[in-house]
Amino acid sequence: MALRVSRRRERLGSRTARVDKRTKNLLRRVQQGEVAIIDHEDLDRLAAEELVAKQVSAVVNAAPSITGRYPNLGPMIVVEAGVPLIDNVGRLLTAKVREGDAVRIQDDRVYVGDRLVGVGSRQTIESVRAAMEAAQQRLADQFEDFTTNTLGFMARERDLLFGGFGLPELDHRLVGRHVLVVVRGYSYRDDLAALRPYIREIRPVLIGVDGGADALREEGYRPDIILGDMDSVSERALMDGAEIVLHAYRDGTAPGRERLIALGLPHKVVNVSGTSEDAAFLLAHAKGADLIVAVGSHGNLREFLDKGRSGMASTFLVRLRVGETLVDAKGVSRLYRARIRLRDSVLLVCAAIALVAVVIALSPPLRLEARLWWESLRVWLFDLTH
Repeated sequence: MALRVSRRRERLGSRTARVDKRTKNLLRRVQQGEVAIIDHEDLDRLAAEELVAKQVSAVVNAAPSITGRYPNLGPMIVVEAGVPLIDNVGRLLTAKVREGDAVRIQDDRVYVGDRLVGVGSRQTIESVRAAMEAAQQRLADQFEDFTTNTLGFMARERDLLFGGFGLPELDHRLVGRHVLVVVRGYSYRDDLAALRPYIREIRPVLIGVDGGADALREEGYRPDIILGDMDSVSERALMDGAEIVLHAYRDGTAPGRERLIALGLPHKVVNVSGTSEDAAFLLAHAKGADLIVAVGSHGNLREFLDKGRSGMASTFLVRLRVGETLVDAKGVSRLYRARIRLRDSVLLVCAAIALVAVVIALSPPLRLEARLWWESLRVWLFDLTH
C-alpha cells in the first residue's frame, strides 16, 4: 500500500517546466516527463503530435487551445494520448513561470512550489469534442476568409505566379529533374521512409523547407537546398554545405537574415508573401523541374486552417499553379505495404529445393551422402511404424 501511495505522489509531484511562447522552439528543449508551458492559440495537429512524441507529463497553454474559429486537430490528440491539457491559463503565465522551475499541477491549477501561478480549464475528451462540434458550425466563415485571402494573394503575386518575377538564380540545375520538397509536416517520417527506393534510384534534388532539412538528415540524406525563414532549421543542417535560399517577405523583412550573417553563410533571397512551402514549389516549377514531389506539405482545407495563418491561403493557389508537375506524397506510406505472398514463398522454397537437387546430382560424394541419409530415414520410419 505504501508503495502505491509513493508512486501516486510521484506522478502528481513537481516536474521541470519548459517555457516558450513558440511551441516549435520549446520542442527542441523539452524532455520526457517535463511540463510544456506554451502560448499557442488553436493548437495544431503537428505541434500536438510532437508534444505527445516527446512524452511530456502535461501541457499548460496560456492561450485557448481551441478558440472555435475552426475545428483544429491538436487538443484531441493531446487528451486522447492521456496527457493532461490545462487550457487558457492566461498570457501572464509565461512571465510567472521561468524555464526550469519546478511546476506542480493539481486539477486545473498550476503551482510553482506552493505559489499558485495560474488557473485554467482542464480539457477532457468530452469538452474538446463539444468545442470541435461548435467550431464545425463556424467553418463556413473561415472558408469565406480563406477565399478572400487567396484572391488577395493572387493580386499581389501575379507577376511571381505567372512570370517567376523575383526568384533567384540557383547553383543547382533543376531543368528536367525531379525535385523532392520536404516540409516537417504531417506523416513526413513515414512517407520519407516509403520513398527511400525512389530517392535511391531517381536521385532527385532535395529541398528542405526550414525544419524539413533536419527531417532529411534524420533519414540519412543531405539536403541540396535549404529554403525558409531559418527559424526552425538547426545550425548543423545550415553548416552542412547546402545552397541556402532565405525567404523574405514583400516588405523586405527577413527574420533569418541576421542568423545567416552571424554564421557567415552566403545565401540567396526569395521574396514571397506566402509561406516558405509555397516559395519552394514556385522556385522548383519556375526553374524547370520535370516533377515536384511534396512530403509533409498541406493538402486540404483543414490542414491549411490548422496552421492558423492567413498566408496559408496562398498554398491553395500555388498548388493550382504548379499542379501539372506536383505529386503529393502524403499518405504514400499507407497506400501500399510490402508483404510476402504465399505463392511467392512457395516458389522460393521450390526453387531452393531444385537447386539443392541439381548440386547433389552433379556431385558423386553428395549423391552418396544423400543416399546414406535416405537409408537412415527409411530405417527410422520402419522402427517408428513397427
